[in-house]
Amino acid sequence: MLNQLRYYQAVVQCRSFTEAAEKCHISQSAISQQIQSLEQELGVQLIKREKRKFDLTPVGEYFYRKSLVLVADYENLVRETQRIGRDDIARVRIGYLLTYGGEELQLAVSDFTKKYPEVDIRIVTGNHEELFDYLRLEGIDIAMSDQRRVFSNDYNNVILQKNQCYVEIARENPLSALDHLTAADLKNLPCIIVANKGQEGTESRYYSEIFGIKSEFIYAATIKDARLMVVSGRGYMIVEGKPVLSHFDATIARLPFLSQTVQLERNLCLFWKKDNSGYYIEEFAEMLAERFKKGEENG
Repeated sequence: MLNQLRYYQAVVQCRSFTEAAEKCHISQSAISQQIQSLEQELGVQLIKREKRKFDLTPVGEYFYRKSLVLVADYENLVRETQRIGRDDIARVRIGYLLTYGGEELQLAVSDFTKKYPEVDIRIVTGNHEELFDYLRLEGIDIAMSDQRRVFSNDYNNVILQKNQCYVEIARENPLSALDHLTAADLKNLPCIIVANKGQEGTESRYYSEIFGIKSEFIYAATIKDARLMVVSGRGYMIVEGKPVLSHFDATIARLPFLSQTVQLERNLCLFWKKDNSGYYIEEFAEMLAERFKKGEENG
C-alpha cells in the first residue's frame, strides 16, 4: 500500500494523472489502476472523476492529509533504523546555552543515561547563533537555546520555560537600591555578555536591538566569569530566571529588567530537526521537558 499512497499523493499534488505518472516514472494507465485498486481496498471513493477533471471527495481529502503523516513517519522510521544500523554506538549530541545555569539539563542527562546506558551522550555549549548553526549543519542533534526567531516548521520547537529578565548588579552599586532597572538607568555602566570569541558582535547587536542596551559592552567566557566581573563592579549582566539568588545574595542584587513598565521575558526552548527526529532524541526531549515541568511545580 505504501506505493499506492505515494501515487495518490502525487495525483493530488500535481492535480493531474498525467503529471503524476511522469513524476512517479510509471504510465498513466498504471497510476490510474493503482488509485482504483486503493479505493477498492478501502471501500470508499477518494476521487470524483468528471471527464478530464477530478476533485477529491471529503473522505479523499481526509485520507490525503493523514497519508502525508503516515508516509513521513515511515520515512523517519527507515532513516533512524538505517542510522542505528550503520553506527556501532547510538549517540545523542546536545547543545546548550553558555548562559544556562540551571540543573534541569544535568538531571535529564542522568535520567537518560540510567535508562539508556548504551547511548553515547555528547554535549557542547555556545550562544544562540552557534547552536543554531550546529543544529542546521547537523553538528548536534538537539539544542536548548533561547527563542530569537519565529518558530520554523522544519524544526520541532518546544518551549521549556518562560523566563522573566533580571539585571544582576553588585550590591555595592547605588542602583541596587532600586526596585527595578531599565536600559536608561544602566546607560553609564558596561553590560557584561557571556560570549565565545568571534561571537561578541552578534551578541551585542542582539542586546542592543532587543533589550535596547545603549551602554558599553564587555565580554566574559563563562557565566561564572561574568558574575565575578559583576561582583567586582565592572558592570551588570542581564539574566533570565527567578528573582532569588541563592548563592550570591550577599554580593549581587537581582532586579527586574523593565522596558517602560513591562518586565521583559524570553523563552528557553528545545529545538531539533523534524527530519532528524529519532527515537533517542525524542526520548531525551521528553525527559528534559519533564525536568523543567517538575522544577516549575516545586518552585
